[in-house]
Amino acid sequence: MAQKRAIEKQIVEGSTLIGEPLSISVLEEEYQNDGAFLRKIQDLKEKNYKTLRKTRGDGNCFFRAFLFSSFEMFLTDKTEFDKFRVIAEKSKDDLISLGFPSFTVEDFHETFMEVLDKVGAPCTKTELLDVLNNQAYSDYLVVYLRLLVSGHLQKNADFFQNFIDEGRTLKEFCNREVEPMARESDHLHITSLTAVTSIPVSVVYVDREGASFNTINFPDDSIDNKIQLLYRPGHYDILYLK
Repeated sequence: MAQKRAIEKQIVEGSTLIGEPLSISVLEEEYQNDGAFLRKIQDLKEKNYKTLRKTRGDGNCFFRAFLFSSFEMFLTDKTEFDKFRVIAEKSKDDLISLGFPSFTVEDFHETFMEVLDKVGAPCTKTELLDVLNNQAYSDYLVVYLRLLVSGHLQKNADFFQNFIDEGRTLKEFCNREVEPMARESDHLHITSLTAVTSIPVSVVYVDREGASFNTINFPDDSIDNKIQLLYRPGHYDILYLK
């Protein structure tokens, strides 16, 4: 346990929550001695993926990457912002109707809407990065997204229960794997968040399987998604086409 806390402290001290844009060449340097990964990174470059933003590997990386990418999109797409703002405003009542404590939901929802309206003002990209690198704000927003995922899963329990293993109920899964901070995200989290927010995402998987990287769209019938995330085992970063 002490070793785990030491590793977590090192992660916190060694990285910002959301980084500045970097050339994808930094990944070539990271994997210069790992041929399987290096080939896939080079393949990304050939497919015009040129830039990434790294996120802190604290178990919340998917949610932070989704937040920044979505809010960054809203800075230049008022139609998408307006559509999402309606969803976000209504989401408080949806969660309360599902049985989430009103005082908890209202607290996190208020902060979420405060930051969202800063984006809609609009703010600058530098200001957005500053806000989402503020631990207090960022964590509040991540918690609210986790509540949205939990609510969506429980609202559609008859379907999602089929994907829960180890004999757990969906409620137990949400209590242990979705709502707490620092719990890593998988397909269920991504499927639920893209559904409840109506924001499609493409996840580019770079791992040891297959000869090249693999891209999965959420939902699977979405195309040309504006938000692209890079997945390497246990971690999500933000990816940009040229």
